[in-house]
Amino acid sequence: MAPTKILLVDDVPQVRETMQQLLEHENFDVVAAAGVPGALSQIVTQNFDVLITDLHMPDAGDGFALVTAMRHIHPAALIIVVSGFPDMQEAATAILLQADEVLMKPLNVKKVTELIQQKQRGKAQPMADKESVASILEREVRQTIDRWLARVRLTKELTDLTLSDEERTEYLPQIIRDIVARLRKVRVIEVIAVPSAAAVAHGELRCRQGYSAPMVVHESRILQVCIFETIQKNLASLDFSVVLPDVMLIADEVDSQLTQCIGSFLKGAGAMSVA
Repeated sequence: MAPTKILLVDDVPQVRETMQQLLEHENFDVVAAAGVPGALSQIVTQNFDVLITDLHMPDAGDGFALVTAMRHIHPAALIIVVSGFPDMQEAATAILLQADEVLMKPLNVKKVTELIQQKQRGKAQPMADKESVASILEREVRQTIDRWLARVRLTKELTDLTLSDEERTEYLPQIIRDIVARLRKVRVIEVIAVPSAAAVAHGELRCRQGYSAPMVVHESRILQVCIFETIQKNLASLDFSVVLPDVMLIADEVDSQLTQCIGSFLKGAGAMSVA
């Protein structure tokens, strides 16, 4: 039986050569290309079982162009796109263009081998392996908070207030759980705000701790970034069928919670000024 033939595309020589060596070590027949022109030339002149391509080489659309070409010319091929840190829109676009998988760099050769074997057996990636955004956020509450703390520690305005990690994060676990609940229950954008007792309590706490309103807003922006980082780090297990609506819902819920938080913050500040 002829070895599986892979077209490997990456514009960084060291990355391309390393990936080729790893794949050839697994007895795959690998043809390497440094960019779109060379890869397209290979696609139209040879038969391939697998395409593995970077998303950016160096232009943002390069990987997508190759996905489209491979799916058109070799419709049965397994298509894997890889990236150092794809954003949610890029990853979703790759799936909509009928890429089979989005993998993070460095390339996991064991994972690639498993995908090829599944393809050869006529089995798609089991849907049971795919998770919703809500499930990922629920599973990684602690990791998300750790990322949030790491970013906060890099922000002088916030670290000028001497607080313990526990004091900074007291209500964050429940705030994230409220976001998860929104994803599962209230799937409408710009609805009347779903009450979040944690967001209200968080605003009251920040008032007592000596925060300013801009500092509260800054913290909220950091939280949203960290939530999206958590999603990005779990792309391989993500169910892409609902990811874009979920991202919109997350942004809407974070804004809703921030509004409630600032409301209670300002109410507390007003009470302190009167006293």
